[in-house]
Amino acid sequence: MNNLLVMKFGGTSVGSAARMKVSAGLAMDEAKSRPVIVVVSAMSKITDLLLDTMKHAEGGDRAGIESNILNLRTRHHKTVRELLPAPHAPICARVDELVDEFQRIVNGMLMLGDRPIRSVDEAVAIGERLSALLVSEYMKTQGTPAAAVNAAEVVVTDSMFGNASPVMEATEVKARQVLLPLLEAGTLPVVTGFNGATADGRPTTLGRGGSDFSASILAATLNAQELWIWTDVDGIMSADPRLVPDAKVLDEVSFAEAAELAYNGAKVLHPRTLAPLVEKGIPVWSKNSFSPQKPGTKIVQVLKGSAGARAVTSMTKVALISIEPATAAISGVQVMARALDALSHTNIEILAITGSSYRQNFCFLVRQEEQPRAMQAIESALALELAHGYLLPPQIDDQVGLLAIVGEGMRGSQGLAARVFTAISREKVNIIAIAQGSSELTIAVVVRRDGLEKAVRAVHAECQLGHN
Repeated sequence: MNNLLVMKFGGTSVGSAARMKVSAGLAMDEAKSRPVIVVVSAMSKITDLLLDTMKHAEGGDRAGIESNILNLRTRHHKTVRELLPAPHAPICARVDELVDEFQRIVNGMLMLGDRPIRSVDEAVAIGERLSALLVSEYMKTQGTPAAAVNAAEVVVTDSMFGNASPVMEATEVKARQVLLPLLEAGTLPVVTGFNGATADGRPTTLGRGGSDFSASILAATLNAQELWIWTDVDGIMSADPRLVPDAKVLDEVSFAEAAELAYNGAKVLHPRTLAPLVEKGIPVWSKNSFSPQKPGTKIVQVLKGSAGARAVTSMTKVALISIEPATAAISGVQVMARALDALSHTNIEILAITGSSYRQNFCFLVRQEEQPRAMQAIESALALELAHGYLLPPQIDDQVGLLAIVGEGMRGSQGLAARVFTAISREKVNIIAIAQGSSELTIAVVVRRDGLEKAVRAVHAECQLGHN
C-alpha cells in the first residue's frame, strides 16, 4: 500500500479523554490524505497499576487486588463519559469485559500464589486493549471509520515471554491479512502496542520499548513510508533538559545515533525499535503530541555533514559488576566468555564492558533492576571456580552512573576524548571506567553517581552541544 503512515501514541498522549481527542485528531487529519495505522500504549500509569495488581495476587492480598481493579474500572469509565457522547453504557460494558478478563487472570494468580510469566503477558496487554477500544470508538463518533485491533492477532513472536522478538515473515502475512483489508475499506486500524502472540496463539509481550517496537514492526512489514512516534517531548535532545538548561532539540539524527542514545539512557526509541526499519530505510519522526506544531526530530539512515559529538546522555540506576581471577592458573578470557554467555541467556543488556590485559579482570555495567539476576547467572556459571577460590568474589558497586557521548562525526575527531575527560576532571569527578568501540560512535564513561550531573553539564558545555 502506497504512502502508508504508522503513528504511535505513548501513554501520556492517550493518558486522558482530552489527550485521546488530540491524538485521535492528529491521526484523523492525516487519514484524510493517506492510509494511516495507529498504535497505542496503555493510558499513563495503567501498566504500573496492572503489574502492581499482579504483585498483590502473588502475595495473597485480595483487598489490594480489589482496590486496584476498582481504580482500573473507574478510570476507564470516567474516560468513556468524558470522551464519548451518550449513551455510555454499551462502551462501559465493553470496558467491563476487558477488566473482567484481567480479573480472571489475576484471580488465577491469587490461587497459585505465583505470577507465571505467560499469564503476566496476557494480563498486562489489557491496558493497551482498553486504549485501542476508547480511541477507535472516539474516532467513530467523529465520522472516521475505525477498528480496535489486538496485536496478538497480527504480531507473531517467538516464545520468549516477557521479552519476545517478532517473527517478521509470519507477521507480514498476518498484517496483510488483518490490516490491509481494513485500510482498503477506508477503516483506520487502532492497534495495541507492546503485545503479540506465538504462532500457536499464546500471548506475549515485547519487553522494554515494546509499544514503539510494535509500531516499527508494522511499519516494516507493510513497507510504510514513515513512522511517527508521538510522546510528550519535543524530540531527541542534546542532553536531558532537566540537567542541562541549554539542551537543544536535534533536527536529525541517524539510526545508529538514536540507538546508542537510547541504549545509554536517553528517552528516545529503544534500539530494538529501530532494527526493523534500518534495512528498509524507513524514516522515523519523534514528535510531541502536546505541541504538534513543532517539527520534532527525524531519524534517518545516513546523516550528512555531521561533525563531532551530537549529544550526551546519562543513566543513574546502574550497577558495576567486577570479576577478577585469584590466580594466573585460570584464563580471564574464558571466565569472561562464560560470564557473558550466562548473561545472554537471561536477556540482560550489558551497557558497558572493559577489562585489564595483565590482571585479566573485567567489569561490566548493567541496570540496577537486572543486577540480582545478573549476579545469579554469573555465580551459577562460575560456581566451581568460586568454590575453589580460583576467582575472587564478584564485586558490586551500585553507587555509580553512566555518561555517554554520542555522535557519528566523532570518528577521527582528534583530541575529543581528551577534552571530554579533562572537562569531567575539572569538576573533580573521578572516572571509574571507560569504554569505546572501534566505530568511535560512543564514548561511555562510568563515574561516581554523586558527580554524574556535574559531569554531564561539563561535557555538554565542552562539546558546545547547545550551540551547534
